Order: sequence, then structure tokens, then C-alpha cells
Amino acid sequence: MSVAKRIKLYLVENGIQQKRLAIAAGIGEEKLCQSLNGKRKLETEEFAKIVNVLNVSADTFIKTDVRDG
Repeated sequence: MSVAKRIKLYLVENGIQQKRLAIAAGIGEEKLCQSLNGKRKLETEEFAKIVNVLNVSADTFIKTDVRDG
């Protein structure tokens, strides 16, 4: 599973709206949506802003899973 997909899943599981995350992280809502849907690459700076706003470790989304193949 990609980092973007993990972020999207995290948002769903925690009841966080993409729009609120985009605003809090200072990322354009459309850019964030496209990134989380795999239509554009999530930039490193954007990723850093996201983990900062969510107050989680980057490892939350980077960790590898045996099931990922």
C-alpha cells in the first residue's frame, strides 16, 4: 500500500476530512485530493506538513507490511 493510500485510510479511520487536513497543513485541497487518490505525487514537504498536523510519526505511513508484497 502506498504512503498516500495509508494517509487516506488513516483519515477515514479517524473521521478526519481531507478538506480540514488540507487547510490545516496549508496544502491546496485539490492537490491533496489528487495526491491521496494517486493522481499526483505527494511531495516530501507536503508529507512533512501532514504528519505534523496529524501529530503522528512519519513511520505511521512509511512502514512496510509483509502483506504489501
